[in-house]
Amino acid sequence: MILKTFRWAFAITALGLAAAVLYDGWAAFGIVAILAVLEISLSFDNAVVNAGVLKKMNAFWQKIFLTVGVLIAVFGMRLVFPVVIVAITAKLNPYDAVQLAVTDKHRYQELVTDAHPAIAAFGGMFLLMIFLDFIFEDRDIQWLRWIERPLAKLGKVDMLSVCIALVVLLITAFTFATHAHQHGGAHVDKAQTVLISGVAGLITYLVVGGLSGYFEGRLDEEEEREEEAERAGGQGSAVKLAGQAAFFMFLYLEVLDASFSFDGVIGAFAITNDIVLMALGLGIGAMYVRSLTVYLVRQGTLDDYVYLEHGAHYAIGALAVILMITIQYEINEIITGLVGVVLIGWSFWSSVRRNNALAAAEGTRKTSESVPIP
Repeated sequence: MILKTFRWAFAITALGLAAAVLYDGWAAFGIVAILAVLEISLSFDNAVVNAGVLKKMNAFWQKIFLTVGVLIAVFGMRLVFPVVIVAITAKLNPYDAVQLAVTDKHRYQELVTDAHPAIAAFGGMFLLMIFLDFIFEDRDIQWLRWIERPLAKLGKVDMLSVCIALVVLLITAFTFATHAHQHGGAHVDKAQTVLISGVAGLITYLVVGGLSGYFEGRLDEEEEREEEAERAGGQGSAVKLAGQAAFFMFLYLEVLDASFSFDGVIGAFAITNDIVLMALGLGIGAMYVRSLTVYLVRQGTLDDYVYLEHGAHYAIGALAVILMITIQYEINEIITGLVGVVLIGWSFWSSVRRNNALAAAEGTRKTSESVPIP
């Protein structure tokens, strides 16, 4: 099962590392390997959350996620995205931006770093909305009940998550503007950039997440009608609607992956400013994250370890906060990765404890039932 699910990841790893050696020798091999590990460690929570969405799709769309989705993730986010950011911020045409990335790597790195406030605000708001909508939802299984129970009650207030996200964005932008004013106002425009980018991230979440949720709800209704029609001896057709629902969920997954990849792309510049090595390393890591997502779905891991999804969403909330903080302050990528790993590890351990307790209770019940009444 592992070999079958990860075979493409293993193949891409071999090809990527071989390409790195051909491109710039064994030093490039080491850099690409480090970048791949960085991407996997930063994106494990991404895989868990993706699995929660992907398990609602059929095998065809899971294949699309692993093929077309990987092309978008690797070439789109890890290669094209940094070039587009440079082209927009430096007011260059795409060809000149590519030339700059290849010929003047240090200047290219500076331009991507200058664009970081916009990137962090967009990604931070998108991820924050995912976390808030999760934490405000009333669910049967709760992990940290002392937090989740009162927040679920608060979540009955309409648009609360949007209001909180906007307040966080305003505080972030105001803090940034104040910081800039104290330094002569040189970065006042960037406070405006943070606001615009953050609102863009919020709108993207509401549009893509809303469409995904709408079609998912329609699909559930259509499936119920289909079952009723079959019971009545008729025949319905939910194929088209299923396609629409799966397409928008796929689109949601791609935007989600993009938001997760922001910190990996920016963090990669701490290791190298060579766009080719960056694309190879982050691309290999992205492939493992994709394969891990499919593996979690097919193994039913989220059903067996029920708190994993909670841990991943808390990690998303932490990453959103970290992204907003990095608009003004530098935070080491190791800290970012460790926060996610610790939260997911804690939720996994809690799930194991819960399963053991349920198994023990079930064993006690069966024993008591089997004891004959005197």
